[in-house]
Order: sequence, then C-alpha cells, then structure tokens
Amino acid sequence: MVIREKVIEYTHTLKDAKVDKPFKKFPDYEVFRHKSNGKWFGLLMSVEKNKLGLASTDSVENIDLKLDPEMISILKKGVGYFPAYHMNKNHWITVILDGSIETEQIINLLEESYHLTS
Repeated sequence: MVIREKVIEYTHTLKDAKVDKPFKKFPDYEVFRHKSNGKWFGLLMSVEKNKLGLASTDSVENIDLKLDPEMISILKKGVGYFPAYHMNKNHWITVILDGSIETEQIINLLEESYHLTS
C-alpha cells in the first residue's frame, strides 16, 4: 500500500474526521478536516518539486500538516520536510510522501496536527 493510501486509511480511524475533495480544479487534492468544526488538519496533494525548492519539474505527492512552530523549525532541517506549500509557513509544514520519511513518522505528525486543530 502506498503512503498516501495509508495516510487516508489512518485518517478514517480518527474520531470526528472526514476526508473530502473540495477543489473542482484539483480533483486529486484531499482535505482532512474535523466534522464538528470544519478545521483542516491536513491537505494531500501532488505538486511539482520546483514549487518546494527542488531542482525538478517532476511531481511529488505530499501532505501539509499543522504543527507547533518550534517543531516545524526542527523538522525543516531534515530530509523530506519543506516550508508549507500554499499554507501559513509558521504553522504548517509540507511533508513529501516519497519514502524519504517513515510512514509511521508521517502518521504521528498527522495525529499531532489532528489534535492541534480539534
């Protein structure tokens, strides 16, 4: 199972969480949000690597997650983590889903984002 599918599957196990596709222009983008308050805690998408500062126009799947700014500061120093694409860069981070980060770590960050936004 690819990382994207594992992340979606895990999200479905979270209480009060739903996955939807709100963008007609981007039908593959998936938003993770709380049913009760509508707040987002994740955005799955695919963007060109050069939009993340990498030297390629190939696309890469990634997820934007809301995290504590101090944690974001630390994570951005590691491989596979980038300033949030299309989100507030102080409170969100982009994590690429290319296998450079263990799926378990991505799930842990997703859960942290879920709790921060509930």
